[in-house]
Amino acid sequence: MTIGVKASHLTVVPQALAVAGAVMVLVWCIHFRGGLAWESSNKSLIFNIHPVLMLIGFIILGGEAIMSYKALPLKKEVKKVIHLVLHTIALILGIIGIYTAFKYHNESSITNLYSLHSWLGIGIIVLYGIQWIYGFLVFYYPGGSTGLKSESHPWHVLLGLFVYSLAVGNAALGLLEKLTFLESSGLAKNDAEAYLVNFTAIVTILYGAFVIFTVFSRPAQDDSSYKAI
Repeated sequence: MTIGVKASHLTVVPQALAVAGAVMVLVWCIHFRGGLAWESSNKSLIFNIHPVLMLIGFIILGGEAIMSYKALPLKKEVKKVIHLVLHTIALILGIIGIYTAFKYHNESSITNLYSLHSWLGIGIIVLYGIQWIYGFLVFYYPGGSTGLKSESHPWHVLLGLFVYSLAVGNAALGLLEKLTFLESSGLAKNDAEAYLVNFTAIVTILYGAFVIFTVFSRPAQDDSSYKAI
């Protein structure tokens, strides 16, 4: 199933949303929350790395990896490499982002894995890793047979979209969770920071939606490169 819009035209919207989301999470963590730090007596600065890496590194780069197959008017082999590299970077930054949350909790004497957001986060990164490993072995190296690739491809796309949708939803859940904590600590519900966090969540959801729309759009280059992996 495809929609009538060409991917190269449709991706203008998610690219703009990606820039907006990246700017908003950086403004939030640097301007409102005090900055980023790997080591600091102010442990909140360690936590601030988490939303930045999870949104920019995991959600946005993961989305760019998904859209690359449809949006780039390049040869199939080139798009496969771009797809792999972007997913690899997204996975690595996602793992680091999750590690910073554990680091913050451990150094602040906060219990780990107590919330739905954290449970989903671990499950999502594991599924993302399994998806990456299977895709690498079947579609890249050593590579499966033509029959295996053909049979695996629909499931690879379906599971990839499922995991990505979970990641986008969990990112919004994480922003809501953090905002709830901040409001419980005295942040006013109508404060500029509260609005910024809510709008960041909205932009994240819209970005994820347009990434999925792109998968069902017409390829930038009318060939069989997306299907014949």
